[in-house]
Amino acid sequence: MTRLSRPVLALVLLMGSSSLVAADAVFDAPAPFTGQVSFSGPNRSPAYAGGAVEVSGEGFAPGQIVTLSRGGDLISPEGLSADQEGKFAFPLTLPADAVTGQHPIVVEAEGPDSAAVVDLKISPEIPLSGGQNYTGISVKTAPGVYQVAHSAKNGTVFTASATGRGDKGTSSIVKFDATTLEKLAEASPYFDKENGLYGAFGIAVDDENGTVWVTNTRTSSVAIYKQDDLSLVKQFEPGSVEKPRDVVIDQARGRAWISTHRTRIEEFDLKTLQKLEGFEVQSAERGGQFGTMSLVLDADKGQLYTVSLRTPEVARIDLASRETTIIALPGAKTASGVDIDPATGRIFIASQGSDDVIALEADGKVLFDTPVGAQTLNVVFDAVSGQLYVANRASDTITVVDAATGAITANLDGHSFPNHLAITPEGVVFAVNKARGPEDTKGDQLTRIAPAE
Repeated sequence: MTRLSRPVLALVLLMGSSSLVAADAVFDAPAPFTGQVSFSGPNRSPAYAGGAVEVSGEGFAPGQIVTLSRGGDLISPEGLSADQEGKFAFPLTLPADAVTGQHPIVVEAEGPDSAAVVDLKISPEIPLSGGQNYTGISVKTAPGVYQVAHSAKNGTVFTASATGRGDKGTSSIVKFDATTLEKLAEASPYFDKENGLYGAFGIAVDDENGTVWVTNTRTSSVAIYKQDDLSLVKQFEPGSVEKPRDVVIDQARGRAWISTHRTRIEEFDLKTLQKLEGFEVQSAERGGQFGTMSLVLDADKGQLYTVSLRTPEVARIDLASRETTIIALPGAKTASGVDIDPATGRIFIASQGSDDVIALEADGKVLFDTPVGAQTLNVVFDAVSGQLYVANRASDTITVVDAATGAITANLDGHSFPNHLAITPEGVVFAVNKARGPEDTKGDQLTRIAPAE
């Protein structure tokens, strides 16, 4: 008779127990995961280490039992179930030593059974600093402001704003004096019964031809206005440019380049105002799809840059040959903003999902990766001071970063939801920010930021 040692016997018993557990597990008909789970700090603020988080869910079956866990540890109350509308909510306090980044949360639902993994993003909390080194004035602009553009030739600033949809929305293009921010003119986009109001979202100025280019994202079109009185020069048909976003004006080549929500960059002639061939930007990732976002032009080298929302990549396009170089962005998540230093060829990327600004050398080597706030949307480079200005939408800040080292030199109050930045050749920054609601006194503003003398 063979005797088993205690360790071997224990292993056999354990294996037998595991087999019984596996045999007893229920593998009934799988159900699709239909719920949505979100995490938010107080008053729609970011989630910070040591802070309070409101966890909410919707789209679940009424009475469905839901559990949320991180690393095997339960973070939801025991017995949590969806109400009659398929919703639930509970408060959560994050540990003080929680690491910034996107944390995978396992969501399991019973009756019917399904599961999914969602991300809880913990953002860096950067205190305000350095405000004494800058001067700023702010004025209200139209509700739902998205972008801002500066005319160096005429000393004016333009904002594009849109709210709602169709005949229930509002939209405006507004012109200001660049020094005093005095309002000089305002115009509403085109309107027709079929499409409603053609909202103004992206904006850029053509100083040589005295025009303003506006992207009508909701109607997939583009419009051109006169700078002096904002009268309409040309309105393109709905559907002519699929969900356009940014515009950049290329005076040297007589072109306007426009990014779309997919892989295309569209091309327009600045003189004839005709749509031209354009081109596609292809991802270098296997199975990946490049999603064009912000655009920036190196006019002297004839190179156009854009960053991808869907893949961690930035593209550099030679406009003469249309040859595209794809550069990887390690660590970037849902990037949206890009600018360059033409003197060094360095590229600066703002990423919403990773809450950071990344600097790359021209060859793609990472120079620095600096956490700057929550939902980092936009970045501009100031050649005068060698600083970057970075808009962090969810943390209500504009962070100033040394473009050579990545060190934060100031963190300024950006009001509610700073959304877009423009910079003058002299180093004056114009920022626009959206509103948290109709009663938000800090929302829908144009701000002029200049270094204190």
